[in-house]
Amino acid sequence: MLSLEPLLREAEVAHGHLCAGQILGVRMAMLACERLGVTDPRGAERKRLVTYVEIDRCATDAIAVVTGCRLGKRALKFRDWGKMAATFVDLTQPLPSAEVPTFKAIRVAARESSKQRARELYPEIADKNKQQMHAYREMPDADLFTEEWVAVPLHPREMPGYKSARIACAVCGEGINYDRERVVDGQTLCQGCAEPEDRYYRPLTP
Repeated sequence: MLSLEPLLREAEVAHGHLCAGQILGVRMAMLACERLGVTDPRGAERKRLVTYVEIDRCATDAIAVVTGCRLGKRALKFRDWGKMAATFVDLTQPLPSAEVPTFKAIRVAARESSKQRARELYPEIADKNKQQMHAYREMPDADLFTEEWVAVPLHPREMPGYKSARIACAVCGEGINYDRERVVDGQTLCQGCAEPEDRYYRPLTP
């Protein structure tokens, strides 16, 4: 595992700039790896982690840099909860489960009080982001984060490397992967055609 400053430089390159959120994300992921005993998440242990992020902000890019978890590898999962938090799932630590495979994980969340602590440490810095960047580099983990051991069920179809048949939607003809199809009135449909009112887009042509 690289130390903080080299990881921050990598995060800056990946994200395009360095900010307080990037520092939180790097430190959050470093802490989780330490707690799980993961020392080489991007190398020898690159298939060990699945990470759930709860916000689509700067910290998410930083977490991906540290852990090596990527959306395209199906190892980074997004839950739109609007929280500066992430759960790091250790695939080498299965837990007893009656139905869905379940794994030991640690959820790390940023403390709201860290902002006030940054103001106390650097009252002479007027710019809030710069103030937090200085403070978040040096504050103890306990002042920055809460930690909670959790169990995360992970269905086989959500695992990295899962293979599934590719099925064509009966309405639009587009291919559907990873068992995301819906059967409606005997027809196999994609989610957009099964529930067009829930699409994130609206066709401009009939």
